[in-house]
Amino acid sequence: MIIRAAPNLATAWRSHNFCQARSSFISLRCFASRRSKNNELPSYVKYGFVIPMTGLTMGSVYAYYSCLDYAPYTNRKRLICTNPKWEQEMGHKQYQELLQKFKGDILPADHRASVTVKRVGSRIAAAAQSFSAQYGKATDSNNAPYTYTVVRSAEANAFVIPGNHVFVLTGLFRYAHNEDDLASVLGHEMAHNLARHAGERVSESILMTILSRLVLILDPTGILFTLLVPAQQLLVALPHSRVHEIEADKIGIVLASEACYDPKSAKIVFSRMKDDGGKKSVPPPEFISTHPGYETRLSYFDKWMPDALERYNRDGGNKCRAIRDEMKRARKMAASMHNATDRRSR
Repeated sequence: MIIRAAPNLATAWRSHNFCQARSSFISLRCFASRRSKNNELPSYVKYGFVIPMTGLTMGSVYAYYSCLDYAPYTNRKRLICTNPKWEQEMGHKQYQELLQKFKGDILPADHRASVTVKRVGSRIAAAAQSFSAQYGKATDSNNAPYTYTVVRSAEANAFVIPGNHVFVLTGLFRYAHNEDDLASVLGHEMAHNLARHAGERVSESILMTILSRLVLILDPTGILFTLLVPAQQLLVALPHSRVHEIEADKIGIVLASEACYDPKSAKIVFSRMKDDGGKKSVPPPEFISTHPGYETRLSYFDKWMPDALERYNRDGGNKCRAIRDEMKRARKMAASMHNATDRRSR
């Protein structure tokens, strides 16, 4: 009997060991399952931070690459996400605000300075439209009519805002002594408008606002934000501003030369500004300035001048010779009109 029972006992022993092993395996699976669940992020972290941050980051990257563009003529890659029509509307609004600001100091349209600015500006504007058709993207803003406003002021300045509104402050005539000089300044300012530098600055501001919000989310204490603001100014905003000025210089002498104004005048005007500025105060270092130093700008003019002179002397100079004769006649007519106005006022 004992001998017959032995196989059953052995089978029972093996069965007991199998059940014990199976139980241990199930326990291990349950432990691993509990451990994996413990390693998962809490739902409030996943849905309140990780997913929104991932979506915001991916959206920002998509928006960045969607807004990449190339500046006309220089082919500089830049970020611009504003619409030309929107820029034009903002320019019209700013134009009305400036008219109110300068009210009482705006010279009449028949003033000699106003007549000269409009005559020179119209030729630069015509060159700007041809330039835009050749190098840029045709927009309604490019073809919008230009306005010319001359303001009595001791400040030496000129600017063009989107919507093709040209402002010249009479203090500029300390440095711009003739039409060629004035054309070099207006060419520079219209180049800012052609290259849509205002839209580029707005786009940069939008990007930095988004980045600032991300930094505040990552570091609610605000320490990173306080470091970001001066770093953005020093490493992004100021360098971009200097790039805009150099780009406007380059496009500006192209516009002046295409309009048959002597491109060499650009260097003359900036040399006068440099000499006058050096007498008043020591300029700040270039890396903390919105504008390049005068030496930098003058060296670039030397580099670009051969191409500008080639444009100016195209067709053996015949084209510009005829136009400059026409300019002389226009100046004489404007002077006679000015003298007649003076006699009537007396």
